[in-house]
Amino acid sequence: MRQKILLPLLGLSFWMSCKETKTVPPSGDDIIPVRTMVVHRDSMNSLYQVSGRFSTEDESVMAFKNGGTIRTIYVREGDHIKKGQLLAALDKTEIGTLVKQSEIGLSKAERDFNRASNLYKDSVATFEQMQNAKTALDIARQQVINAQYNLNTAEMRATRSGYVLRKYAQEGQIVGPGTPVLLINGASDGQWVLRAGVSDRQWATIEIGDRATVVTDAYPDIKMQGTVTSKSEGLDPSSGTFNLNISIDNKYKNKLAAGLFGTATIVCSKPQSVWSIPYNALLDAEKDTGYVFVATDDHKAHKVKVVIERLSHPNVIISSGLENYNRIILEGNAYLKEGSMIKLTE
Repeated sequence: MRQKILLPLLGLSFWMSCKETKTVPPSGDDIIPVRTMVVHRDSMNSLYQVSGRFSTEDESVMAFKNGGTIRTIYVREGDHIKKGQLLAALDKTEIGTLVKQSEIGLSKAERDFNRASNLYKDSVATFEQMQNAKTALDIARQQVINAQYNLNTAEMRATRSGYVLRKYAQEGQIVGPGTPVLLINGASDGQWVLRAGVSDRQWATIEIGDRATVVTDAYPDIKMQGTVTSKSEGLDPSSGTFNLNISIDNKYKNKLAAGLFGTATIVCSKPQSVWSIPYNALLDAEKDTGYVFVATDDHKAHKVKVVIERLSHPNVIISSGLENYNRIILEGNAYLKEGSMIKLTE
């Protein structure tokens, strides 16, 4: 019984080894038959797909000018707010004390100036003493203005109508000058944009004014139209990309919320010279690069690195790497290495 089982297995193993032998590529200096095609450079408008989050151009971080203890925050995340509405306030005990001190100092400076003026008229005080008293009075007045201004900035008011997107602090928390407390936007009137990050090559190709089609998972059946309105002039160190804003047509503003994820397909207005090659000609593709074998007049195969612009079924769009070649190898490239001798067939 055991011999009956082993014999078919041995036969199957022998058949597979014979089959594998048929697919072993030629070795040494053998001439390898390959199928080739001629490629030409074409002019094409690039398409880039980028991702980002929706926001408005007037998104603002609200903070207090002076530090202190937050007494009250009057809004919550998601609340609709109106311009001038009170959003938060600091405890005014410390600031109020400074205002009182400045007002007391002003009263003293006024008395000193009046006394010095009368003494100067009676020729008891010198003109310099009267001038010093006047200077002290002016300083005291400015200190009162400064203290009252700080008292007013202890209250945070909305700079525009919109929504509260985020609350960074809580009541009773001690914050320093400029510490973020609230994030607001003008969603009621502001322009909605998709903020996306792009590579340096994409940044150089995309122009302000290029059209884009934007979709979001919240409304997968709606294709929103947009326009590239701005590009950053510096690299964002947090993401390692260049930022750009795609303004969305206003008719979609009621369907958007800050923080929604979106994907945009940008049609570049600036044509680019590219090559279109079949999938099977591309080898060892990784990210936006790959390799192809090209055929030269000396009947040798050369491995060339190319930059992938995008995939366009059933072809691959190549943006650079084939400048000095016009014939690529489609079939037989799996058996090739740099300098292999080849036999060309169209």
